[in-house]
Amino acid sequence: MGPINQTLGAYSELFMLLAAGTYVIAFLAFAWDMATSGKTAQEDATRLAEAKSEGKSSAKVPAMSGAAAEGPGGPNSGISATAGGANDGGSRVSPSSAVAARVARVADAGLTYTSRRAAARVGVALSILGLVIHAAGVVTRGVAAGRVPWGNMYEFCTTGAFLVVAVFLIVLIRRDLRFLGTFVLGLAVVMMVAAAVAFWTPVGHLVPALQSYWLVIHVSIAVLSSALFTLTFSMGVLQLLQSRREGKIAAGELDKGGFMGLVPSALTLETLSYRINTIAFVGWTLTVMFGSIWAEKAWGRFWGWDTKEVWSFVIWVVYAAYLHARATRGWTGTRAAWLSIVGYLCVVFNFTVVNIYFSGLHSYAGVSAG
Repeated sequence: MGPINQTLGAYSELFMLLAAGTYVIAFLAFAWDMATSGKTAQEDATRLAEAKSEGKSSAKVPAMSGAAAEGPGGPNSGISATAGGANDGGSRVSPSSAVAARVARVADAGLTYTSRRAAARVGVALSILGLVIHAAGVVTRGVAAGRVPWGNMYEFCTTGAFLVVAVFLIVLIRRDLRFLGTFVLGLAVVMMVAAAVAFWTPVGHLVPALQSYWLVIHVSIAVLSSALFTLTFSMGVLQLLQSRREGKIAAGELDKGGFMGLVPSALTLETLSYRINTIAFVGWTLTVMFGSIWAEKAWGRFWGWDTKEVWSFVIWVVYAAYLHARATRGWTGTRAAWLSIVGYLCVVFNFTVVNIYFSGLHSYAGVSAG
């Protein structure tokens, strides 16, 4: 092993700080986009629906007047008489509320780009800039140590944040997932802050047990899988919010979704999340398999029920149950979303609590390098 380049190590930390700062600004840009574009889109949709419904109702019932015209089937209601209950004993629905309640604006199911949205474009541009700076930080850290830069929790966290943003931006090339920008960049900032505050480790050599080519194979796949799980966690949270919103609208309540108008339907989110979780699950399966092979070479056994091994297996079981339940048992909707979220919480628990508070053969994966 060669000497540690402390100068490059210092530059790496500077790049990480600059990347985190850029991500914060990108997060604010995405948040502003959600706050403004969502409200504008919902208002436009409501006005358009009101205009269309007024025109159709006037053409269909020109002779209606008085109380009848103001009822659920009136020209300003935007719904037919049967929808509002023409024989409901005189109960009436507010015209604007009835129209807005029927306008559940959501993003295109194909996730195609349909609007420019200046704030979102700024968020994407800043995310790309932050990713370039972040890449410089990861590379200089690796060059400074003369090895791959994921030998401890600090490096795992910073590399994981890099891959989360990278995967998000790569998907943006083909699909409009800008509605995830606030969540993805927010989680990336949390990971960067946690790395700098809780898991900071000076650049150094690896402990002997980690000095193996299996580190590159095992940990790289684990980091990538965790990044994909992070994306599906964000989608799961949005799916729950969108499902609740859709339920209220179906019940005739006024749509107050705001930014949720930029988000696809709950079904679209669930379908996309399921596909990404399938890929991530394959990656996590390889993580466990390659970890077992590495354990046999390092310690002479494939599996020893070490705490880290147990929780890696728990994660595998939770996501296997999610995929199986959704594919064969009809576990769709909010139940599937909650199971996906539980799986990600297990990932976080495995990375934080298990690494820090549980001793075992994997204790070197905590906050120090050799």
